[in-house]
Amino acid sequence: MPPPVFRFAPSPNGYLHLGHAYSALLNFDLASQQGGRFLLRIEDIDVTRCRPEFEAAIYEDLAWLGISWETPVRRQSEHFARYREAVEGLSAQGLIYPSFESRAEITRLVAEREAVAPWPRDPDGAPLYPGVAKSLSLEQRQQLIAQGAPYALRLDIEAALARTTDLAWREEGAGPGGEHGFVNASPQAWGDVILARKETPTSYHLSVVIDDALQSVTHVVRGRDLFWSTSVHRLLQQLLGIPRPVYRHHRLIEDASGHKLSKSTQATALRELRRQGVTAAEVRRLVGLPDGSRTTTGGC
Repeated sequence: MPPPVFRFAPSPNGYLHLGHAYSALLNFDLASQQGGRFLLRIEDIDVTRCRPEFEAAIYEDLAWLGISWETPVRRQSEHFARYREAVEGLSAQGLIYPSFESRAEITRLVAEREAVAPWPRDPDGAPLYPGVAKSLSLEQRQQLIAQGAPYALRLDIEAALARTTDLAWREEGAGPGGEHGFVNASPQAWGDVILARKETPTSYHLSVVIDDALQSVTHVVRGRDLFWSTSVHRLLQQLLGIPRPVYRHHRLIEDASGHKLSKSTQATALRELRRQGVTAAEVRRLVGLPDGSRTTTGGC
């Protein structure tokens, strides 16, 4: 039986902080305990915000923490053709349609609807897509694209759900409400999610499930803030015919006010802590992990 495969997949759009340290160390420790493999993946599909200096800092910070990883490192920006192929396959099944409203137009549409009645929102609190692009004819869509109109490619959730069954996943951690064991996915809560844009042939949801499958990742260990995103990921895994990993959503590292740490919070950046003389062992204690690779299951 092949060994389990764990991964840490940061985006190089800022410096790593204590929250990243906890997730990376937890994945590394679990891989070590189970005789598994640990992968590092650079999720840099946002070419406008991701920068080489942040990627270099990721390698530096992880090495300082005592983490080693397999090479070569997969960089998502080098695999746009693979993601585009998946989008084209879903489109050929009639599961994707382009929407043309700008963010400002969507905000206006939501405001108009909320003036009449509450408008549904996804688990992250963002309003579901309110536009009418799904009702446009093929000729209308082609004409707008030919005119150079910006667009987002959305998954038709209703059509996708009609083609799938058994979207549950095995949860070894816990969700926001304490969900554990086998959890039933609810992708409809997200509405018609964006899978790609005119200028970027993929999205987080699409690229993460493709990469996990291509890299044979067996255990996805990540923050609890991504718990309900797993619903979309399970749906895409079924549509694309790829394996379902085991999931483990861990607690979040919060600041003094109880908010999730952000890359914009410079005081928590690992490089800043290192500058202040904090050691890697102290970082482990700060995030609640024992020394070495003796991580327990508590707090996850």
